[in-house]
Amino acid sequence: MISRPLFDGELDAFRDNVKRFLEQEAAPHHARWEKEGQVSRELWRHAGELGFLCPTMPEEYGGTGADFRYSTVVMEEISRQGLSGIGFSLHSDIVAPYILHYGTEDQKHRYLPKLISGEMVGAIAMTEPGAGSDLQGVKTSAIKQGDHYVLNGSKTFITNGQLADLVIVVAKTDPGEGAKGTSLFLVEASAPGFEKGQNLEKVGMKAQDTSELFFQDVKLPLDSLLGPREGQGFFQLMQELPQERLLVGLTAMAACEAAFEWTLQYVKERKAFGKPILAFQNTRFKLAELKADITAGRTFTDRCLEMHLEKKLDVPTAAMLKQWTTDLQCKVMDECVQLHGGYGYMWEYPIARAWADSRVQRIYAGTNEIMKEIVARSL
Repeated sequence: MISRPLFDGELDAFRDNVKRFLEQEAAPHHARWEKEGQVSRELWRHAGELGFLCPTMPEEYGGTGADFRYSTVVMEEISRQGLSGIGFSLHSDIVAPYILHYGTEDQKHRYLPKLISGEMVGAIAMTEPGAGSDLQGVKTSAIKQGDHYVLNGSKTFITNGQLADLVIVVAKTDPGEGAKGTSLFLVEASAPGFEKGQNLEKVGMKAQDTSELFFQDVKLPLDSLLGPREGQGFFQLMQELPQERLLVGLTAMAACEAAFEWTLQYVKERKAFGKPILAFQNTRFKLAELKADITAGRTFTDRCLEMHLEKKLDVPTAAMLKQWTTDLQCKVMDECVQLHGGYGYMWEYPIARAWADSRVQRIYAGTNEIMKEIVARSL
């Protein structure tokens, strides 16, 4: 195995704590959460008590001021255990950083402590029924009327949508403009006119509350605007997307590594024609190919993580990472299901869940086709 020098003894101890927490408080309940369509609020609150939510937030807002490696550990352990219903990474590493980087001091003190403690669950509402990866094409509007904005529109495929207490909403403050007319707003779930639609039934990630959101004449105070002025939303989104795509890559590689280990153990124990499946050359060659691909992917991902810690991870590199690792993830899951045979298609086996969960990775955070377009534009 190639070592991961970014992770020292302190991080190893933190990883052990996260792993133990998930094994004891999440894994035994995940099958039930899949049927219910969401995880429990108690899990969020206990994770907050233990410092597993928003670890990178500064101490002045109740965080620990840790670097992104600590967030990496949390998301990797969730992915390794196949606990795809737990939306901590979006809450901690997408929603909270928007507020930290662009919010006023009042917004930071009002919301960050509650996100860190798990008292509030965060979501971000970008995608619309008619505009998937095309963020410039959103139709949701927030029009200023005197001392408030009026928000109208709808969003779909919103992670943490049912549990969310605070949603960052992408809206047009100038519908006549594209990117320049886009702004971000902090919207509390209690706002009159804000309704949560159905919890969407998905092919995978069944314990994740992925929802429709509707806004009908929602009155927002002027200080709900995220950022110093209108029209900054598209810039803010572009600045934060590399970290979002990095976390997708990190979770993809952790899932690949877990699937490989499950499959290796299975083919050692499962017999066909009187001998272990691992004894067949096809099995050994398939696993050898996967091992090489996963090792290459892990090395690339850790280098991107290192660049991010150095504030050097650019948009095209993050796009390459997201596209390549998620394509690999789908390949690994498919091969591992095949090596499990019929049992690989049974929901009780972790590999079946991981296979179903993996497919969306090539779609969200910008489709892989969009990732290729981003890279192509940089050539």
